[in-house]
Amino acid sequence: MAARSAPNCHLRLEWVYGYRGHQCRNNLYYTAAKEIVYFVAGVGVVYSPREHRQKFYRGHSDDIISLALHPERVLVATGQVGKEPYICVWDSYTVQTISVLKDVHTHGIACLAFDLDGQRLVSVGLDSKNAVCVWDWKRGKMLSMAPGHTDRIFDISWDLYQPNKLVSCGVKHIKFWSLCGNALTPKRGVFGKTGDLQTILCLACARDELTYSGALNGDIYVWKGINLIRTIQGAHTAGIFSMNACEEGFATGGRDGCIRLWDLTFKPITVIDLRETDQGYKGLSVRSVCWRGDHILVGTQDSEIFEIVVHERNKPFLIMQGHCEGELWALAVHPTKPLAVTGSDDRSVRIWSLVDHALIARCNMEEPIRCAAVNVDGIHLALGMKDGSFTVLRVRDMTEVVHIKDRKEAIHELKYSPDGTYLAVGCNDSSVDIYGVAQRYKKLGECVGSLSFITHLDWSSDSRYLQTNDGNGKRLFYRMPGGKEVTNKEEIKGVHWASWTCVSGLEVNGIWPKYSDINDINSVDGNYIGQVLVTADDYGIIKLFRYPCLRKGAKFKKYIGHSAHVTNVRWSHDYQWVISIGGADHSVFQWKFIPERKLKDALHIAPQESLADSNSDESDSDMSDVPELDSEIEQETQLTYRRQVYKEDLPQLKEQYKEKQKSGTSKRREKAPGNSIRLHFVHGYRGYDCRSNLFYTQIGEIVYHVAAVGVIYNRQQNTQRFYLGHDDDILCLAIHPLKDYVATGQVGRDPSIHIWDTETIKPLSVLKGCHQYGVCAVDFSADGKRLASVGIDDSHTIVLWDWKKGEKLSIARGSKDKIFVVKMNPYVPDKLITAGIKHVKFWRRAGGGLIGRKGYVGTLGKNDTMMCAVYGWTEEMAFSGTSTGDVCIWRDVFLVKTVKAHDGPVFSMHALEKGFVTGGKDGIVALWDDSFERCLKTYAIKRAALAPGSKGLLLEDNPSIRAISLGHGHILVGTKNGEILEVDKSGPITLLVQGHMEGEVWGLATHPYLPICATVSDDKTLRIWDLSPSHCMLAVRKLKKGGRCCCFSPDGKALAVGMNDGSFLMANADTLEDLVSFHHRKDIISDIRFSPGSGKYLAVASHDSFIDIYNVMSSKRVGICKGATSYITHVDWDIRGKLLQVNTGAKEQLFFEAPRGKKQTIPSVEVEKICWASWTSVLGLCCEGIWPVVGEVTDITASCLTSDKMVLATGDDLGFVKLFRYPAKGKFGKFKRYVAHSTHVTNVRWTYDDSMLVTLGGADMSLMVWTNEMEGYREKRPCDSEESDTDSEEDGGYDSDVTRENEISYTIRALSTNIRPMFGVKPHLQGKEPSVDERPPVSRAPPRPEKLQTNNVGKKKRPIEDLVLELVFGYRGRDCRNNVHYLNDGDDIIYHTASVGILHNVATGTQSFYQEHNDDILCLTVNQHPKFINIVATGQVGDLADMSGAKIASRAGHNQRIFVAEFRPDSDSQFVSVGVKHVKFWTLAGRALLSKKGLLSAVEDARMQTMLAVAFGANNLTFTGTISGDVCVWKDHILCRIVARAHNGPVFAMYTTLRDGLIVTGGKERPSKEGGAVKLWDQELRRCRAFRLETGQVTDCVRSVCRGKGKILVGTRNAEIIEVGEKNAACNILVNGHVDGPIWGLVTHPSRDFFLSAAEDGTVRLWDIADKKMLNKVNLGHAARTVCYSPEGDMVAIGMKNGEFIILLVSSLKIWGKKRDRRCAIHDIRFSPDSRFLAVGSSENSVDFYDLTLGPTLNRISYCRDIPSFVIQMDFSADSRHLQVSTGCYKRQVYEVPSGKPVMDHATMDRITWATWTSILGDEVMGIWSRHAEKANVNCACVSHSGISLVTGDDFGMVKLFDFPCPEKFAKHKRFLGHSPHVTNIRFTSGDRHVISAGGDDCSLFVWKCVHMPH
Repeated sequence: MAARSAPNCHLRLEWVYGYRGHQCRNNLYYTAAKEIVYFVAGVGVVYSPREHRQKFYRGHSDDIISLALHPERVLVATGQVGKEPYICVWDSYTVQTISVLKDVHTHGIACLAFDLDGQRLVSVGLDSKNAVCVWDWKRGKMLSMAPGHTDRIFDISWDLYQPNKLVSCGVKHIKFWSLCGNALTPKRGVFGKTGDLQTILCLACARDELTYSGALNGDIYVWKGINLIRTIQGAHTAGIFSMNACEEGFATGGRDGCIRLWDLTFKPITVIDLRETDQGYKGLSVRSVCWRGDHILVGTQDSEIFEIVVHERNKPFLIMQGHCEGELWALAVHPTKPLAVTGSDDRSVRIWSLVDHALIARCNMEEPIRCAAVNVDGIHLALGMKDGSFTVLRVRDMTEVVHIKDRKEAIHELKYSPDGTYLAVGCNDSSVDIYGVAQRYKKLGECVGSLSFITHLDWSSDSRYLQTNDGNGKRLFYRMPGGKEVTNKEEIKGVHWASWTCVSGLEVNGIWPKYSDINDINSVDGNYIGQVLVTADDYGIIKLFRYPCLRKGAKFKKYIGHSAHVTNVRWSHDYQWVISIGGADHSVFQWKFIPERKLKDALHIAPQESLADSNSDESDSDMSDVPELDSEIEQETQLTYRRQVYKEDLPQLKEQYKEKQKSGTSKRREKAPGNSIRLHFVHGYRGYDCRSNLFYTQIGEIVYHVAAVGVIYNRQQNTQRFYLGHDDDILCLAIHPLKDYVATGQVGRDPSIHIWDTETIKPLSVLKGCHQYGVCAVDFSADGKRLASVGIDDSHTIVLWDWKKGEKLSIARGSKDKIFVVKMNPYVPDKLITAGIKHVKFWRRAGGGLIGRKGYVGTLGKNDTMMCAVYGWTEEMAFSGTSTGDVCIWRDVFLVKTVKAHDGPVFSMHALEKGFVTGGKDGIVALWDDSFERCLKTYAIKRAALAPGSKGLLLEDNPSIRAISLGHGHILVGTKNGEILEVDKSGPITLLVQGHMEGEVWGLATHPYLPICATVSDDKTLRIWDLSPSHCMLAVRKLKKGGRCCCFSPDGKALAVGMNDGSFLMANADTLEDLVSFHHRKDIISDIRFSPGSGKYLAVASHDSFIDIYNVMSSKRVGICKGATSYITHVDWDIRGKLLQVNTGAKEQLFFEAPRGKKQTIPSVEVEKICWASWTSVLGLCCEGIWPVVGEVTDITASCLTSDKMVLATGDDLGFVKLFRYPAKGKFGKFKRYVAHSTHVTNVRWTYDDSMLVTLGGADMSLMVWTNEMEGYREKRPCDSEESDTDSEEDGGYDSDVTRENEISYTIRALSTNIRPMFGVKPHLQGKEPSVDERPPVSRAPPRPEKLQTNNVGKKKRPIEDLVLELVFGYRGRDCRNNVHYLNDGDDIIYHTASVGILHNVATGTQSFYQEHNDDILCLTVNQHPKFINIVATGQVGDLADMSGAKIASRAGHNQRIFVAEFRPDSDSQFVSVGVKHVKFWTLAGRALLSKKGLLSAVEDARMQTMLAVAFGANNLTFTGTISGDVCVWKDHILCRIVARAHNGPVFAMYTTLRDGLIVTGGKERPSKEGGAVKLWDQELRRCRAFRLETGQVTDCVRSVCRGKGKILVGTRNAEIIEVGEKNAACNILVNGHVDGPIWGLVTHPSRDFFLSAAEDGTVRLWDIADKKMLNKVNLGHAARTVCYSPEGDMVAIGMKNGEFIILLVSSLKIWGKKRDRRCAIHDIRFSPDSRFLAVGSSENSVDFYDLTLGPTLNRISYCRDIPSFVIQMDFSADSRHLQVSTGCYKRQVYEVPSGKPVMDHATMDRITWATWTSILGDEVMGIWSRHAEKANVNCACVSHSGISLVTGDDFGMVKLFDFPCPEKFAKHKRFLGHSPHVTNIRFTSGDRHVISAGGDDCSLFVWKCVHMPH
């Protein structure tokens, strides 16, 4: 049938009627060429008013909703909706894509804006966070992203006068953004009292930090900075939707239909009311304005575009109209004229001229219109309505003829009969009515056969029949005009239909996909003359099919542009055009039809077409007229590279299994063996499913890959070197243009591409994160800077990389079909080709995306499968090799001609300086001239041509050629059979490397006394390999069947081979000729073994669970071993040849006696004593340890024991080769592990003298030879073996500090919880008790007393408006290290505490702060590079600890806590991390991190300890400090010596001085004469000098060291920072702080600028604000909880955690008295204002009163009763007669003093004047409780001495400033960050000069300076 191929004609979009004015704003602009750019549906439109011409941009896949114009006004950015929406930047002149920005937003892109110079673009998403994203759009790279707002954002703009500033606005907000580094930080606009908080719809920026914005109520809000300074009221009477700035000023447009023009200072110039103009109408609403010179463009809600000339402002010119809101369903074409009629739910019917591209008539109806039809004579127009009526109008003047309503439901379809006498009307209630036209539309008949609503109608040509389709997809026929249903199919057969618009019926079967029963095709229309059918569906796609198309799943061409449902489609009367209408996008598209004959002339329309054509994919089903795929390619497409378990999954799996097996690993396990193996030679080359993966390097070595190994082969020396960085099959390889670097791509869940150097074999970059399952093709660009790669996921993703940086530049979906090759254009780095199954595509880079166009075959050929491709001698020319043996020659995207090159597929081609070389399945290498005109020479790969120096034998003549490369005077050829050959230009061929062909390899045997081995494979060959330095295949023999096992006889003369069909044969080991063969079994022979000694017996094990024993001499079967329940896997003889040990698939270990085969039961203890001739068993006690932790997902397939019985080698399903010490008893033995094979290792064997290990890879078909390196013989080679699966516990070392640090878990501030265990209902949730005296405002009563006694009564009170951080006392030393550094040559020091970084001047003690972090800082480092002097990086706790700067690389470092990571000072890419029991040496390759574990080499009794610090020396030396006080010295990553006991305790800190290389270490140590906690060492850590820190502590614990000029800076665990002079060892304490928190007690001196703090560390410290230092500290020996001054400041009372309290005299610091009446913590302690009483509140729910006038005996005089919970704060009244107590259940009580009676009467309470207010409870402070206090509390408060300000501290670490009193909930406040979670106490100093706040978690004291409001 013809329907097999798509039609040869074509549609071209010619015009779009409409403009998207609904739900969009600011989307209409003048370009530089004075054209108008806007969008409708999914199309960007550039309209030229002068020429009345449209150009279209069609790079989007869904509705466009946002648009921005580049400042140069040529480029346009548009954003779309969709699940994965993207932004296109395109040229309005050529309408070609410049850049695609994707993979960031979801849902849609709401707004876009370019910055002033057009380099950056900002976008806002429609996701729940309304993400704001800044792009470098040319590179397609996201620079920064931040959540925009919780509600919709309507407009965003760059500030054109300030760099890096943006403004966004939306629902009830405006935000001012600044971009710094890659961080976007917003500040909310402050509406203040100037205007109401409301929704802002649009904005424009002006100079002097002014921003103008249009609000929902029609006002214009003017902002300066972030503050609203004035409003222009009533600028419009309703919302201002659009604001546009130009040179002359601003234009605004609003919902009131007015345009207003303003000058540059926003003074009004003029107003244009569009509703009043001729074209105006009520309800006109402006959505977009653009003012350029004297023209203004206006876009309206109802899809009109007006152009206004300023001096004729009352005559707007209407340049575009479309249907408005509501769906568009009705479409009809005029029968004789080029007119189209549309009708919509907006109740209008419109007539469009298809020639003039204009609206020529419009009429508004009463009801929404759903369908339309024009009579044959073109006089009447019938319209079907949504309410069930229909109306007939005269086309001429749109006057009504008749209006009939016979139905109640919508009319879906109506049609006039071809003779013009009848009108058929189809309704939603499933009936069709027939009306007579001449009888003034009298109803003549009714058709009622349908059960569902009517969707389509067609008349027969003679007007006697009607066919209908309904919603059920049923097709029915009726006789006309009566409406009787026709059931007899015969009657219908000959009927010719006048039109075809039905979607069901034989003729249109093909429009439905093969296997679907969906009804998403809305409309079709047949063109009988052109034999084409056009369809419209729910996905916005217009398709062209051949007509008729009978078979389901026919081929088509498709065109996109509409966004969602295309509701109707029709041919024009003369079939020149197709008209389609969109439902939701209410647009009308007019397509020009280009029939076949015109297509040939249409090639010149290519540029405009190219994009559209990229979307006109062929249809869903594969083309049936393409020849059958070649068998090899067929095989290859069926390969799957999916794995059950990927190597990346192993660490997680291990962790899971370890959890389950916590108990089992108690037994002490053997160490890993001392021997190690090194990969020596690999036989094999991956050719069966890879192409073009074989190259010459710069120096003439050969690089290729096999299994998981990159191989560099030196053909002079016949040696190989290996790149072992991959951990699974390598699938592709490409060489850098300079031939020194190689890129290889592998299989994996997140597969990686490695770029490595062929000289040093070091990785330069590793690219991950963009592909899935595997990478099947890579290619370098001509300049070598970029790399293209293709993945094997379902959409074959293509990625373009900047490989050195490891950055993804662009990404695109390649194709549904497999891609075999990617090639980058050597002339234009932004272009590439991909080729694969049935396609070739030409791509160009556009920003972050790639735009692909299918190769255009035309009439020259068919879409063939392409196997290879190269570029020619210009950027346009390209050549591709097909699966049928042709070479296709392309110019741009067009096929120019084809040349027959090979029989069978062309697998490889290569471009030379002059000409090309190709290789194919026919085994021929052909050289061509530079235009593929002549074949210059051919070489056939034949055995006859093999040169004598070959390293093996060709298996067959003319093997399929998979790779070709030229260089060094030779042609290098790789074949499908795994051979690599070198063809001399003169003809002789040398074979260099070979391996097995496709099929699994299982059989392996090593010779009893020669260095040779035999292998047998499923490829039906038996091969003998030389393992000595000649490394070649000595002999090969073809077998009739594949084989699974082989074995040499003990004398080496015979070779037994077990076959897959159950037979086995014995062959002569030299000639491989048959000696004898047997066939006794049906299933695979799985193992075959000669008995030791004379080789008398042969044991043959098979998969049908038996072992046959044969007598070799008599060639008879002498015994059968029965009793296995599953297939046999391994067989071993004992040394006497009497006993067989057998493993089965059911994991049984069985024993049989030879030769009869009787089953024996041998206790496991005895098995060890038996001397076995060989050991290949994987079961039993002796090798219990070889099964890994993840034993459930992997199987051990093979093992082999050395002849000295020391080392057991194993191979498993994950491709690991492991060495264990034998016997491997106990679970999970330690091992050395090697990766080279990709998946199953099927067999491992030691050679006769244990000098080599030979391993076989099952699926990778490679034979690997490893040399065994004995323990003593060890060159210092990096041996990449890994440690074992589970780490044992015996690696001693414990230190309390280390353990504590390891176990700290950090909470982020937002999740912090209560520091006090309070319970009850929070104050802001309690009902307010009505106050007793809510007196009338005017009253005779005396004025109410002050709430608070104020002490500066004389002065005028000034409220405090701001707090500025002035001092911080504290340093984070307890769990952080290396966080104190010198800056500016030692004048300043920098350190951190809480969430502030502190720069402290040593001389003056002044501090400055970095306060941008929003949570705890945990680490700090200083850039020591001379170029970046004084740049500091700090890292914090948080969901995503965002360092300020882009993330370069990340990777799971280690499963235990890492303590330190440091870069090498002399390198940009290497760093070292240390932590719990490990050291790792990392290299940064591109964006990936590669790690090596530190290896404990032969240094005596070295054990892996927990490492705590790291420093570096010259020549790649690394020093690490351990928990035991030793320092380890590493060379590269091998331990070379240990400096024992460098410190007595853990070494916490090390610092390398870059100037002179000296190293400082700091540790935990008791001060003694010779030892100190700080030591200065020489460069090699040989000699040292110790410094004592005179701190008076029992043990010094140093956490941070740094060395400046002659001084050492030390940070200690005790929160001190000390400077030690190197000459005189003098110590100078620079910074003090509390050691342990929380700091609960805080009090300020009544008259001086001193304050006291008391903390859990048992000290009370006195601080001086003016001198910025600690004056004194008292050690109390117990944790202190609270502290208080007496009113005169001469005494201090201290409450302790143990219930004791102490009173000290300030002058002498002597104890005046102490008492302990309670057993638990004292929470607050207070002197009464008259100094008479002392109140002590405790957590025993009590307050005790003491009378101080009775002297220091301190007897309790009374206490308060009935306190409901523990006491938090207490305040005395000014007259010392009352006490208020706030308690832990959110209740505040008042008591009398000293009786302790509670006061219940509210009136009394309200009259009390308080001396101080520190309570967090009470109506006066209701406003301090925030909405977010579910988990976290306000902890402390303090009212200023002036009585009008209040500060609070809370669990979020915030200090807040309120007005006092603040009785309303959620009062306004200012907040100040700096503390970590939990501010525990807060106080004003005397005179309200400062606020002191104390931190809980951070043990720091912050001093804030109060800024008072000016008078």
